[in-house]
Amino acid sequence: MSWLASVITLFPEMFPGPLGQSLAGRALEDGVWSIRTHDLRAHGLGRHRAVDDTPFGGGAGMVMRPDVVDAAIGAATEGLDLPLVYLTPRGRRLEQADIRRFAAGPGVALLCGRYEGVDERVLEARAVEQYSIGDFVLSGGETAALVLLDACVRLLPGVMGSEQSGVEESFSDGLLEYPLYTRPAEWQGRAVPPVLLSGHHAQVEAWRKQQAEDATRVRRPDLWAAYADRTPQRNGLPVRAGFHN
Repeated sequence: MSWLASVITLFPEMFPGPLGQSLAGRALEDGVWSIRTHDLRAHGLGRHRAVDDTPFGGGAGMVMRPDVVDAAIGAATEGLDLPLVYLTPRGRRLEQADIRRFAAGPGVALLCGRYEGVDERVLEARAVEQYSIGDFVLSGGETAALVLLDACVRLLPGVMGSEQSGVEESFSDGLLEYPLYTRPAEWQGRAVPPVLLSGHHAQVEAWRKQQAEDATRVRRPDLWAAYADRTPQRNGLPVRAGFHN
């Protein structure tokens, strides 16, 4: 069976969106993965198919009703054993380890919120996993769902041309990726680092590791601290593979 994305949304026409193109689109056509959308409005109440109501306690905006959301979740996950994920700024930060876990399973069910969010009771009752893709706010969960799905689909067997591409990239080992270069060897007075032209694979590997560590330390101190905690130390710095300038 193909890897399944079951998406609960008020805007099913937003899917597959960009995931219908390039490698993900080809994999979708080939049946490597599939996507089902479930319109939340189909479970709305009354003549206008209402899915939201005013928040208890007052405040701006509207909140998605637990009864409507619960009915939609039930329809979207019936007969399926998939992790249920809600994309929200209140969630835990989505990381590559989470993506690998989702990609290794049979698929994922995604709840896309709108308005001010979803009634907390249905999230508790359904044991929904809550994730955020960053410290910013979007108009709805659909864009975040596309991000999560793109990250998962590219890891499915046969999607990327080289399986190694999923290993040597940012976050695969807790570091940002090393800088990349290609032809021409010199461009606008800027030369490719000589070590990359040396043909010495061990030195290339050591240089890339050092570059990845340096970039992570400067750009993402949070990642660097976690990496340093689990890496053997020498003079207060992680032990490197032996490259010297």
